[in-house]
Amino acid sequence: MFRRKDNEPPRPEQNEPPARPSLDQKTPIMPSIPKREEPPAPTMASVMAPKGGADDMAGKRLIVGQGIRLAGEITACDRLVVEGFCEVTLNETRALEITASGRFIGGCEVEEAEISGVYEGELTVRKRLLIRASGKVKGNIRYGEIEIERGGILSGSVSMIEGRTEQPAAPMEIAGN
Repeated sequence: MFRRKDNEPPRPEQNEPPARPSLDQKTPIMPSIPKREEPPAPTMASVMAPKGGADDMAGKRLIVGQGIRLAGEITACDRLVVEGFCEVTLNETRALEITASGRFIGGCEVEEAEISGVYEGELTVRKRLLIRASGKVKGNIRYGEIEIERGGILSGSVSMIEGRTEQPAAPMEIAGN
């Protein structure tokens, strides 16, 4: 069907290596450049995996990013980080973090909470509640221990979780002359 033209040089066979130019030709010789290996495309598992820092927990973490609105119920999450807006009920969660841009409306019971944004609703923190200077917490609040930075706002019904006993302060000894 197709024929080679008579004035066209023969093509090398597929199995034969290409002919090298002789030294008397002026063709520049370019070294072969190895093909750059591309890293494998990220998978959902590799993106969501904890990065392994001392701050990170090895468990399940959910981040609600800025500009994201989430409504409903969240269950069995080790750490919830709110940078956007959440109107949820939080169950079986160990830690809650609300960043300065975050807003949380709803109810939750957690071990620890750090609030830099806005929290409105029912909040029970069995261990430590930390309200940062930019944090605003409003509602029915129960806590094991609490720390409020200067500028932080706490309003509503506030109580310490019963059953926690206060450790009496060690008597101070005043040194005399």
